[in-house]
Amino acid sequence: MSQAWTTPVRLHELGRGILSVRLEPDAAERAKVAHDLGLESLPALTAKLTLKPWFDGVEITGGFDAVVEQICAVSLDNFEHPLAGDIEVRVVPVGSPQAPEAGGGEVEYDPEAPDPPDVLEGDAIDLAAYVVEHLALEIDPFARKPGVEFDYTPPDELESPFAVLKKLKGSEP
Repeated sequence: MSQAWTTPVRLHELGRGILSVRLEPDAAERAKVAHDLGLESLPALTAKLTLKPWFDGVEITGGFDAVVEQICAVSLDNFEHPLAGDIEVRVVPVGSPQAPEAGGGEVEYDPEAPDPPDVLEGDAIDLAAYVVEHLALEIDPFARKPGVEFDYTPPDELESPFAVLKKLKGSEP
C-alpha cells in the first residue's frame, strides 16, 4: 500500500491498555496519497482510531472522514465530495495462534463473520496504511458530480452490422 504517509506503532507499546489516536496527514502527505489513489486532490483526511489489546495482537477500530477531489466520469469536471468510513481490523504477530492458516485447500467464507486478523511482517503496525486502505475502498472509480446526468439518445434507425456486411458483399465485382 501507499508509503506516502506512515504512522507506525510498535506492537509491544500497546500491551498497556487502550490507546486512542487521531491521525491527520499534512498537505504534502495528502498530495502523495491523492496521487497514489488516482485522485485530483485530497483536501482533508482525518481518522480517529482506538487500539485495544486482542489476544497476542491488537484490535483497531474507528473511522475516517475525508474530502476527495475527483474527475466526473460524465462531464469530466473536477468536483469535491465527502467520504467517510469505518475501520475494524485485527492484527497479530507472526506465529500467533490466532493467525489464519497458511495452508491451501478449500476456504469457507462467512460474509457475516469478522475478517481474519492480518499478520504483521515486523513488530510495527502502520495505522496510516489501514486508513488509506479503507479510504481507497470507499472511492467511486466512476464518480459522478451531483446533478450531472448521462444523456444519450440512440439514433432513430440502427443499421444491423450484418446489413453492412451484406452491402459490402454485394458490392464485390
